[in-house]
Amino acid sequence: MTFRLNQAAAPAGVPLFADLPGDVNVSFEFFPPKSEKMEEQLWDAVTRLAPLRPEFVSVTYGAGGSTRERTHATVARIIAEAKLPAAAHLTCVEASRDEIRAVAEQYWEAGVRHIVALRGDPTTPGGRFEAHPDGYASAADLVAGLKAIAPFEISVAAYPETHPEALSADSDVDNLKRKFDAGADRAITQFFFSPECFFEFRDKLAAAGIDRPILPGILPVSNVAQTRKMAAMCGARIPDWMDRLFEGLDERPGARKLVAATIAAEFCRALYAGGVRDFHFYTLNRADLSYAICHLLGLRPSGDEA
Repeated sequence: MTFRLNQAAAPAGVPLFADLPGDVNVSFEFFPPKSEKMEEQLWDAVTRLAPLRPEFVSVTYGAGGSTRERTHATVARIIAEAKLPAAAHLTCVEASRDEIRAVAEQYWEAGVRHIVALRGDPTTPGGRFEAHPDGYASAADLVAGLKAIAPFEISVAAYPETHPEALSADSDVDNLKRKFDAGADRAITQFFFSPECFFEFRDKLAAAGIDRPILPGILPVSNVAQTRKMAAMCGARIPDWMDRLFEGLDERPGARKLVAATIAAEFCRALYAGGVRDFHFYTLNRADLSYAICHLLGLRPSGDEA
């Protein structure tokens, strides 16, 4: 642990982000817009982040398929207009196998070759997931089903601080292993705020024989109250020191954004120092914070994209 933390520090007198080579791969998550104004905000974020040449971008899928059409339309537009490799989220919630097959086939016809396969959250807050009588009971089952439909590239979810419904941390790792055994190509983690949390999780996965790529999910905090709510739902812990840094900034959006960028950039620099070269950003359909962090990590657009 000490070795990893020491790695995050630059030599004395050298700025923390000086001359990083930009040898990182990034991906970005968006959510489908509900209005014309939100559509404009989303497309502004897509076009501003596209020059960073993400490995892929992903678009979320509402509970019970509530955003199915909007997710499909957003993914299709990103592929057609932004020319980016786009992944569509897909869940098991309130969907039969035939319905999921129809959605997957529609994605394939639209040029989607990458799916983020998730079990999905219960439609009732605080409720328990119940599989559709004719549906898939888990994300691992969904992965296997999708692989049988078409040769999709598949990403799945991972939880460094353990899924809230898991019986234990070990059972959660076993569940992730089942997803990989079913054919998943990589995992994207739930957001977290401690580098050591990720390093310890990575070590635990290696000890369990899991050697597939694990992308840390990075959430730059643009809305503190919203982040607290999201963290409570998914079991992520916000450190006390981080909570204190945002005190008094609710009515100061400019200062809040600077603080958020500083915290997230230092966090990513510590992950980078520990060997991480792939980062997945939860953008919340805003470009500024994610772009700034990528810039600090040395990533630059090239040619006429600059």
